[in-house]
Amino acid sequence: MSVDRSRSQVLSMRAAVLASSLVAFLSLATGLANITIGVTLDGVLAPYVPDILQEAAGFTGTLTGFVMLLSTWGLRRRLRVGWYATMFLLPITAAQGLIQASVYSMPLVVLSLLSIPTLAVNRRRFNREVALSNTQVAALIALTGTLAYGTAGTYALREEFTEVDSLLDAFYYTIVTASTVGYGDLTPITQGARVFSLSVVVLGTASFAVALGSVLGPAIEARFARALGTMTDTEYDLLEDHVIILGFGDLTEPLLEELGDRETVVVSQNQEAVSWCRNRDINVVVGDPSEEEPLTTAGIEHASAVIAATESDAEDAFAILTARELNPDARIVAAATARRNLAKLRRAGADNVLSPALIGGRLLGRSALGDDEAFSGEDEIF
Repeated sequence: MSVDRSRSQVLSMRAAVLASSLVAFLSLATGLANITIGVTLDGVLAPYVPDILQEAAGFTGTLTGFVMLLSTWGLRRRLRVGWYATMFLLPITAAQGLIQASVYSMPLVVLSLLSIPTLAVNRRRFNREVALSNTQVAALIALTGTLAYGTAGTYALREEFTEVDSLLDAFYYTIVTASTVGYGDLTPITQGARVFSLSVVVLGTASFAVALGSVLGPAIEARFARALGTMTDTEYDLLEDHVIILGFGDLTEPLLEELGDRETVVVSQNQEAVSWCRNRDINVVVGDPSEEEPLTTAGIEHASAVIAATESDAEDAFAILTARELNPDARIVAAATARRNLAKLRRAGADNVLSPALIGGRLLGRSALGDDEAFSGEDEIF
């Protein structure tokens, strides 16, 4: 695989993400236009689609657009669940565009249909699994448990509430109560129901707060980490002929020792690694090593060398592709975790790929056989 082909793969993946993002925004825009303007913007199919169906498609189209924005966020992070969600939503947005029967909804239909094969071709590139922290898992369990508790309890006590006749009514009451909206259309009429409602308020408020904190907490921490970095953005812009280390692992510390006084920047999204670097006055950029933004912040355009050492060959491959695109002239070296991936990382664009396990095994074997010079000639191996 040549460097040109590697670049074309990156561009193809970005085109798929961009097309899906445009579909999300078009779905929002056409849905809102349909709701606001109604049938005054009728298209060719308008005479054959009932007005009530057009209005329903407008409301659902707007909702689909919001959900689509979440799925495209997953695509930007190359999450597999984002790919599946987007592939599921694209036919829906196309159908909603047809049903809305507006002249403004036709671009939505066309772009949705064109995005499907574009996304399908890039399926293998969206291979990351969702990694939830323990706090996020606990928040999800708490939120789900509270909603289930409130719905089941409200339905079981439906005789003690006004106008609670179905599970949907019970779920609706739980949502408006737990979120402290409280419209007042459904109310408890007995002491027992009121006590139950108080428990839903307390549990709901707590679970929503924990869920919100688990989502916003890491984002706020990342912002503070960026703000408290060892260098400002202006100082990063002034870097030239420096070395960028992509990722943080067992090789990072010996790498930094070997580089010595050479200007070096580490790119990692691991908060423990970031703290370790900052405590030692090592320049560090918080972010995904395979994304453009953190690499641009680290000044990759002016870097002389890039070292991919994320301890994941798949992550290294994407990081190499991005680095090669941003700086075709930089020397890129990588450490392969698996021996079988040496050639693959070279094809991704690395100038040189080493296998620490292979090198270490050979040195240990020589030493075990009595070769006292085994470790004196390691420089020749590198």
